[in-house]
Amino acid sequence: MASLGSSIRSAARATFFAYRRVPVRWRLGGGSAALTFVILTGFAGVVGVLTEQQITDQFSSQMNLATQYLQGLMKPVYTATHTLNCAGVDLDLPSFAGADNAQIRVFDDSGALLCTQAPSYITGVSGDIVPKGVPSFSVPTNRGVYDEDGYRLSAVRISWKPNDHGWLVYARPLDSIDDTISRLKLFLGLGVLGGTILALLAGLLVAQRAMRPVSELTEVTREIERTRDPTLRLPHFDADDEVSELARTLGSMLAALDSARTESDAALNRQREFVADASHELRTPLTSVLANLELLADELDGEPAESAKSALRATRRMRRLVADLLLLARADIERRQPLRPIDLGARLTDAAAELGPVSEEHVLTIAPEAARLDGIGDDLHRMILNLLENAISHTPPGTRIQARTGIENGHPVLVVEDDGPGIPIELQDRVFERFVRGGGDAGGSRGTGLGLAIVSAVADAHGAGVEMQSLPSLRGTRFKITFPAAGTHAHRAVERDGADELDQTSTTTGSTIGRRRSLS
Repeated sequence: MASLGSSIRSAARATFFAYRRVPVRWRLGGGSAALTFVILTGFAGVVGVLTEQQITDQFSSQMNLATQYLQGLMKPVYTATHTLNCAGVDLDLPSFAGADNAQIRVFDDSGALLCTQAPSYITGVSGDIVPKGVPSFSVPTNRGVYDEDGYRLSAVRISWKPNDHGWLVYARPLDSIDDTISRLKLFLGLGVLGGTILALLAGLLVAQRAMRPVSELTEVTREIERTRDPTLRLPHFDADDEVSELARTLGSMLAALDSARTESDAALNRQREFVADASHELRTPLTSVLANLELLADELDGEPAESAKSALRATRRMRRLVADLLLLARADIERRQPLRPIDLGARLTDAAAELGPVSEEHVLTIAPEAARLDGIGDDLHRMILNLLENAISHTPPGTRIQARTGIENGHPVLVVEDDGPGIPIELQDRVFERFVRGGGDAGGSRGTGLGLAIVSAVADAHGAGVEMQSLPSLRGTRFKITFPAAGTHAHRAVERDGADELDQTSTTTGSTIGRRRSLS
């Protein structure tokens, strides 16, 4: 019993959840159609029963009237040959019975059939006088109406001279009344079905009109989701109903979210500006500290010299980190620097030369073809250094690293690829995030986890696209950066004849040499 109850509850729960998944307009339309169906079915049932009873009563009443009329007109008499003439003088039995496809029988008290409505059997004869295909009714025992062999019969007593008595039976087929009742049921069924369909259509139409404000709200909220702009206005409805209340509530919520977002963005921008300003202000004292440590390392001997060199390495690392944070902070607050014509191939050559001391255990090959673009020289130099250092830091000795620049389809491109072990699958979606470090430099002294984040930030600042391909099963990683063609940036700087460009210090996540370089 417990199992049966649990099954019933599970079935009811599943039915309820299935109903909840049906769209609201179909639930409203279906509910109105179901209610209409129940009402019309009940109405049709009552009407059908009452009408059928009325038709049956009318049929029986007609039978009684016809029998009484026939009883009054029928005057059976004996002929000279002692046979019974049932029609008499004023009665045409064939015409009277043929109008309703009726059957007429006259029995004597002994049960013998004396007459029928057939012309040849109006006068009683001996033998079988019932026509073929017509049922042989039994002799009635009581007056009244009853059914037999698909006919409704009405029996009354009749007498004739000199002193004989018998039974008059008037019968009509039930097919006519059954056909009428069947047509009635058909019409009622079609009425119920038509009313249900009309109720469904009307319910869907009303539900659609009622749900139209909700659809408008849905479209606007989807647009807000797509654009992430909470300032978009929600539709205003004149009716003071639940939908209008929902729209006002959503509008108030979006206004509150927009206010909170504005405050959060303002606080975040202040934080980013602080990081950018602090990083910029730290460069000068770090440069001074770095210069003093270099002097100390050159002048001291023994253990003090080793301490000075260790402090010098830490200061250089801090200077690189500050420069990286400054670049990323500028990218975050969108502080755009003026762009100047740059040869990407020359930048690749300089970066490769700078990495010479740390790439001795790798096979580094470059193909610096001319590729002019509008850019920030120091940022591009740092991006190339980061890509090369990333390949050196995360591949074993002996790995071949190839870098090239050139023009493809009118766009400058930079390609850095290696035949190392590749980037682990679990890190590939996060390699351009900040402070994500691979296994090759985890715990080492060179990696900060900002190298590829800087690559992405520099590419975005130049309107470039970064493509990465790394399949550990096939060995190797390939980075391809495609830049816009030269002259397409709106904030390109106006160059002065004979003016030299002084770039920022070139630093990366690897061990690079900070220096100031002059480019024409």
